Amino acid sequence: MLFYPEQSSLYYSDMSDIDQLRNRMDEITIEMIKMLKIRTGISKEIGEIKKNIGKGVTDETREDNLRTKVITLCNELNFDESIATKFLNFLLNESIKVQSDNKQTHLSIFFKAKSMEREGKKIIHMEVGEPDFLPPQIVRKALEEVFDKGFLKYGQAKGLPSFRDALAKYSSKKFSVNVSQDNIIVSPGARFSIFTAITTLLNPGDELIVIEPAWPAYKDCALNAGVKVRTITTTLEGKWEPTVEQIEKVINKNTKMIVLNYPNNPTGKILPEKLQDEIVEMAIKNNLYILSDEIYSHYAFKKWKSILCYNYDKSIVTQSFSKSHAMTGFRIGYAIASPKIIEVLSKLEALCLTNVSEPIQYIAMKALEADISNNTNTVQTRLKVLTEKAKEMNLDFVVPDGAMYLFARVNQEGFNGVQFANNLLEKGLAVAPGEGFGEYKNFIRISACQNEKTLMEGMNILDNMMRHKQ
Repeated sequence: MLFYPEQSSLYYSDMSDIDQLRNRMDEITIEMIKMLKIRTGISKEIGEIKKNIGKGVTDETREDNLRTKVITLCNELNFDESIATKFLNFLLNESIKVQSDNKQTHLSIFFKAKSMEREGKKIIHMEVGEPDFLPPQIVRKALEEVFDKGFLKYGQAKGLPSFRDALAKYSSKKFSVNVSQDNIIVSPGARFSIFTAITTLLNPGDELIVIEPAWPAYKDCALNAGVKVRTITTTLEGKWEPTVEQIEKVINKNTKMIVLNYPNNPTGKILPEKLQDEIVEMAIKNNLYILSDEIYSHYAFKKWKSILCYNYDKSIVTQSFSKSHAMTGFRIGYAIASPKIIEVLSKLEALCLTNVSEPIQYIAMKALEADISNNTNTVQTRLKVLTEKAKEMNLDFVVPDGAMYLFARVNQEGFNGVQFANNLLEKGLAVAPGEGFGEYKNFIRISACQNEKTLMEGMNILDNMMRHKQ
């Protein structure tokens, strides 16, 4: 190859230009970090003020106004708005993280209650969805069989083939759909399937729609993955039903997923079928993933329709043995999705877990043979006890269609659910503050997972506390 001096000169000239540009980029990056520090400091100050005046962390209206300004600026600058809005979503999430420190949820109360119990304090647990009845008797027998049957080895990340096949047959029969083991992944509780779905299917800066009140893990998983949550707020007066217009309003180029949870935690709501059909149709039209948390499907007390029935290839349905089979401590659940999605989820599960414990999978597989219909009747009866007592106490609520909770508003001036829940602990009762499920400061969630006598004892403590506050 011939070498020409002028080529060398041109090369070094180009490299000099690149170095200058890189240096300029570095300077801008350093300035952005400095500005980020200032912005984070202001966010902390705002967070303290919000805490002092009892204002929630997220302000969707303000975020929408800022998003509009950013998009307008992008149009003026001829700059790709999807890049700018993803960067905005990062900034908004960082503000939420800073301002959400020490936010109390049902788990905060649960852990505090457990600590008090270790110190000898008697606590009635009406803050978590942990049934007090035992798993099916077949589970006891399966625990004894595990060793002899050799379910003690490493396994597939997706789960034991025999278990996945059993789950596929169980789900096909229960939901009147066609499910094969290729559509199944076993996880340590439904929570992990939710985490893997959000973490693997979405990218930082993407947006996810959550309809509140909602189980806080959806938001927490999204925040951890750098995904921005767009909240749809429903009200007791609106019977906890979102409108199609509310959802349409927040969908944009960055929207990639909507979370549905029916029967709902914490309200027990089941959507009217027509409304659910419209929401699914909207998701399909906008090519969104539908993450449907259906762990309370066994506790549906009126007509309910699984998202599986729509045969949509971008849906992910999660289920768990914790609620249906009262196997909370076994940490076993599963997700149902297209084989393509299952492959994606299994890669993260293999990375984090290798596989779910084989003994636990075997036990859960045997549990599928049990008749658990009485669990449904038990919880429904207990919810009736709760609702009757709550009516006597003049609590505001919508009678739940399913699940195992009563989400009630306390009509007292200046009522603070977090403070109230902590004060109740001193009286021996644990309930969940509504703030953990969205901007519902004057609500509490009451779990129907204790026997009727204990439930009444707990409700009497609640009643006395409310009278004392008035």
